[in-house]
Amino acid sequence: MSREAQSEENKMRLNKFISHNSRFSRREADELIKAGKVSIDGKVIGDLSTKVGYKTIVKVNGRTVKVDHSRASTVIIYNKLKGEIVSKNDPQGRKVIYDTIGKKFSHFIPVGRLDYASEGLLLLTDDPTIATALMRSDLERVYKIKIEGNITDAMISGMNNGITLDDATAGAWENTKTRDMEFKRFLGYQIQTNTGKYSKLKVAISEGKNRELRRFFAHFGARVTDLKRVSFGGINLNNLPSGKVRYLERDEYDNLRAFMKEQTKLDRKSKREVTFDDEY
Repeated sequence: MSREAQSEENKMRLNKFISHNSRFSRREADELIKAGKVSIDGKVIGDLSTKVGYKTIVKVNGRTVKVDHSRASTVIIYNKLKGEIVSKNDPQGRKVIYDTIGKKFSHFIPVGRLDYASEGLLLLTDDPTIATALMRSDLERVYKIKIEGNITDAMISGMNNGITLDDATAGAWENTKTRDMEFKRFLGYQIQTNTGKYSKLKVAISEGKNRELRRFFAHFGARVTDLKRVSFGGINLNNLPSGKVRYLERDEYDNLRAFMKEQTKLDRKSKREVTFDDEY
């Protein structure tokens, strides 16, 4: 969805608008607003809580802030709660993410999925092209996980070298249609605790297959009891509270724009048809 098509309820704060479309940071934008150097449709604005749409004429120091149409789409980060379904609705009546993030983002598309028992970073966007590019990418995904039992030598070998399973249904949903699965070598891992009862580790992978991490560890007889995504493609959860949303920062948008330009070049060379399933 283009910025021009966004509804009034999807306006953003003035400092974010300036930051997304100029060299100024949000903090610098606030100072400019306080100093009376920002105007909207010819009227000087001093209220930091002012929100604008993308048709609004915003000027800073008398110069119009030009909307960067390469950023015409919006991406947000949501810190998903456990016990939520990544879906518009649930036949079983369970809570869905849109119950928390609100109708303001009801048209946003999730980039992949985190299952009911998982939590953490979930990207959403109003642009299907961005959603598809990110989902099919091999960008790094980082997770903190907790498993039952020890981290074994066999697990470490699997993380280092990858494995291929004819039957990868352990750890999957009961009615899964995906039985065989190839697990690529992990991009990295860090063992934080390794005990007989529970173990914790941080892992980085490059795929988004159906319950990939739960299936991987289930193959070795270990159930994943906690799973939290903390990073996707260099975009980090950081201190975003659970159940809260934030927009991408300027540098994150810049990195996303560079990524999308590269994807456009690749797509011109090779047209691919891709389908997706629920992640993790």
